[in-house]
Amino acid sequence: MIVSTIKDVLTDNWPILVIFLVTLITMRFFYLRSHREKLCFYKEFLTILGIIYIFLLFQLLTKVELNKGGGYNLVPFTEILRYEFGSKLFIYNVVGNIVLFIPFGFIVAEYIKPKTIMPPLFISLIVSFTVEFVQLNIGRSFDVDDILLNIVGCVAGYLLYIGLTAIKNHLPKVFQGDGIYNLVCLVIVLLIVLYVLSMMGVLNF
Repeated sequence: MIVSTIKDVLTDNWPILVIFLVTLITMRFFYLRSHREKLCFYKEFLTILGIIYIFLLFQLLTKVELNKGGGYNLVPFTEILRYEFGSKLFIYNVVGNIVLFIPFGFIVAEYIKPKTIMPPLFISLIVSFTVEFVQLNIGRSFDVDDILLNIVGCVAGYLLYIGLTAIKNHLPKVFQGDGIYNLVCLVIVLLIVLYVLSMMGVLNF
């Protein structure tokens, strides 16, 4: 259910994404060229991927079609405990809210490189509260449980960043260079391009 919802959002927004990406990449290329800065492919790719993720995340969170009926819940764990553990609704509403914000926590940690967990915690609180406030004013609902779950996801993303950074620092030097990461990202870019072309009907798989 979560995957299909994300796919629907991606399908609905691919035209603007293509235009946005071409514009962003072109401007970034000429910026680097004008300032004579060295291009690090995998870092540029991860930055663009992060921008795409944030764009699609907020498109998903503000879709009126996902209306829960309006209203608000200010009592923590009310909605979380309403779903049977392991059910489709539990996975979609509980696990989904956590998983969707794991990349957000990772991006926040990568961008600001905090020394403690507090910055990601406060950022996720502010962003999640803002999302819920906006949802309340577009026909959806304000749910304190969504805020809690989003914070959990963001913290998990932060911890993932800390773990992967520690692993990277202990890898052999050959795996710490830019070359291996550039190659991996190049393969990912190729797969994304093929997927987008298939969505546009240019390729059929």
